[in-house]
Amino acid sequence: MKLSQYYMPTLKEDPADAEVPSHRLMLRAGMIRKLSAGVYTYLPLGFRVIKKIQEIVREEMDRAGAQELLMPAMQTADIWKESGRWQDFGPQMIRFEDRQEREYCLGPTHEEVIADLIRDELRSYKKLPYNLYQIQTKVRDEIRPRFGLMRAREFIMKDAYSLDRDYEGLDESYQDMYRAYSRVFERCGLDTRVVQADTGAMGGKDSHEFMVLADTGEDELAFCTSCEYAANVERASADFSSAKKGDSAEEPEALEKEYTPDATTIEDLEEMLGVSSSRMIKTMAYIADDRPVVALIRGDDELNETKLKNHFEAVTLRPAEPDEFAEKFGSVAGFIGPVGLDQEVEMVADRRIENMTDAITGANEADHHYLNVNLERDVEGIDDFTELRKVQPDDPCPQCSSPLEMKAGIEVGHIFKLGTKYSESMDVTYLDEDGQEKPIVMGSYGIGITRLAAAAIEQNYDEKGIIWPKPIAPFQVIILALGGSDEVREASEELYQELQNAGVEVLLDDRDERAGVKFNDAELIGIPLMVTIGNRSLSQGKVEVEVRESGEEHMLEFDRACVGLEKLLADLD
Repeated sequence: MKLSQYYMPTLKEDPADAEVPSHRLMLRAGMIRKLSAGVYTYLPLGFRVIKKIQEIVREEMDRAGAQELLMPAMQTADIWKESGRWQDFGPQMIRFEDRQEREYCLGPTHEEVIADLIRDELRSYKKLPYNLYQIQTKVRDEIRPRFGLMRAREFIMKDAYSLDRDYEGLDESYQDMYRAYSRVFERCGLDTRVVQADTGAMGGKDSHEFMVLADTGEDELAFCTSCEYAANVERASADFSSAKKGDSAEEPEALEKEYTPDATTIEDLEEMLGVSSSRMIKTMAYIADDRPVVALIRGDDELNETKLKNHFEAVTLRPAEPDEFAEKFGSVAGFIGPVGLDQEVEMVADRRIENMTDAITGANEADHHYLNVNLERDVEGIDDFTELRKVQPDDPCPQCSSPLEMKAGIEVGHIFKLGTKYSESMDVTYLDEDGQEKPIVMGSYGIGITRLAAAAIEQNYDEKGIIWPKPIAPFQVIILALGGSDEVREASEELYQELQNAGVEVLLDDRDERAGVKFNDAELIGIPLMVTIGNRSLSQGKVEVEVRESGEEHMLEFDRACVGLEKLLADLD
């Protein structure tokens, strides 16, 4: 392709609304353009990258035995109501009615569609297992679309669905996809980690996320420094089983109410009472679906809301509003505590506080706290002690007790063991060897194609621009024809044709532009090898080559340039 004929509108300046490197660089490199918030057009350069990723994904899915199909983006509400997710999926779903006033949505995912497809087709155990996948546009009405393709309202996704007779078959299908995903991201040239993850709105038993490690990642990941343990912070645990029981004095003191004017935060109490936050118990009020619930955690810990939501099996979870404390909790905002709390309120506590004595809590009365609280003695109505806190760096690993470390990551793939969640609710069954009706056991497997392109940039860029990993680079070689002489034009065209004939993806910058413009654009778009052809190098019978990733420079004989470039490309593997 010749750049003079290629639609690649690069920008000299950073766009004002671009917050992360991938968004900024994709806009500057002429890869994407925004139509509206979270909705983008993929320009030729960007679409080439997306197609490269799609090709790798297809090859590995086909290699794993999956079969490609294409399902509708427009989905009827009936199947979502059948599964119970029409309301559960929440405001992220874009809903509408047709002219007959029938309800539809734009597909955010396709579990319901695949279940509806197979329930009248796969009736015998002899037809199982299957794995069906598609690459298609998804739509989710993100409340705050941002970071370009990292969190968009419309995006391209590969989603696959395994269909098995039993959980043993699901385990095999899950491992097949685990291995296929590992190959996909390795082939894309990305540094990824696999972590345990929360199943969220997808439901099911187990799930793993494939994360690209990058400082700009929105997800926080916990890794063990010694063993293989890794988990999304939403799912991560820590082992405090060997910790000393009892966080304060051995003999609990008598319960005492203290006047604490305007001390509505842990920090206020630390300053007023001169006591460490580790001696305090935070009482955090939430509305889980429509019911009031309370979480108790140590004062120096942070609540993991995902764990709290999962504990109560809630679809929605939100902090209580100040005006709800009196009516729903029988308490006061800023001074809520577990002692004497309304028994209608469901209460759960983090296991780290189970043995606390002489703790400080709110007294459910304005400007007052209790001192010397003993949970076993003073508090009624705690339903359970479980893990509610968010793990922190240096917490003990739940598998080997070594310190945990935290890193930022970008989710590019997610695999789920759905089990029978959808097959039971939507009556998706088969007949086994004995003629007995059994629910089909399902798995769900997604890769964010467009997000993966952005994540690759987050992991591979410098102050000059993008540095594409060779497997997903839009082109492998870019030729810069400098000076405009007939000799340069002819030599550039000759090498361009020779590379094309050799099967090398090559871009020829034949524009009538200054050398600086050509160099800046070439570095910005990040092609792995940059070939410079100018009058000076040609007079020596040579061309100059720079490796974008390392900055290494090479001088190649013009007559052997094609062979030399092929060797340099091979060395990049």
